[in-house]
Amino acid sequence: MKKSELASVVYERLSKVHPDAHCELNHSNPFELLVATILSAQCTDARVNMVTPALFKKYPTPEKMAKAKLEDMEEAIKSINFFRNKSKSLIGCAQDLVALHKGQVPKTVEELSELPGVGRKTANVVLGNAFNINTGIVVDTHVKRTAALLGLTKETEPEKVEQDLMKLFPNEQWTMLSHLLIFLGRRTCIARRPQCDLCNLKDVCASTGKSLKAPKKASRGTK
Repeated sequence: MKKSELASVVYERLSKVHPDAHCELNHSNPFELLVATILSAQCTDARVNMVTPALFKKYPTPEKMAKAKLEDMEEAIKSINFFRNKSKSLIGCAQDLVALHKGQVPKTVEELSELPGVGRKTANVVLGNAFNINTGIVVDTHVKRTAALLGLTKETEPEKVEQDLMKLFPNEQWTMLSHLLIFLGRRTCIARRPQCDLCNLKDVCASTGKSLKAPKKASRGTK
């Protein structure tokens, strides 16, 4: 099976089994998503979602967060991995939003990537989920692992995995593709205990050594 055909099968089948696939970082506006995504680096979405309700209540806007004291921010997110560095990033990010973007979250990868604590992955998350702008594919640990297992890429660096996937899937699918592969990785293709018998991609998954086979035609003269 060609990779382009495999990509089509993967997207179609995952869309059917995970029609509810979505960004699992709770947010109600672009600023909240930006903050949550910065916090999510090397931290679970579940943990971030436990911290952000109180954080958003205390700092509901870039203007409020820009004036936060470092020690107060550290206290607010102390249960998050690397909370000290992320505290500096959040305050710096909010200050730049106010100073450079009138308190609005920018809508380009270039502008977002210039903000403290923001890289291409974070920019892709925000643009795709807050603004429905597909500029790239978010490659986290789940996307990287499942894409490799399925045979969609042989690359190991996130940037190169992203480039491979962008060639295989149409632009309008990029944001949803990440959600679908993340759902696959979290719910079925679990790293420590993959449930291959429950996966609707097991017959096309490169890690099983199988490929999609065309149905056999009935022999003439058989009943």
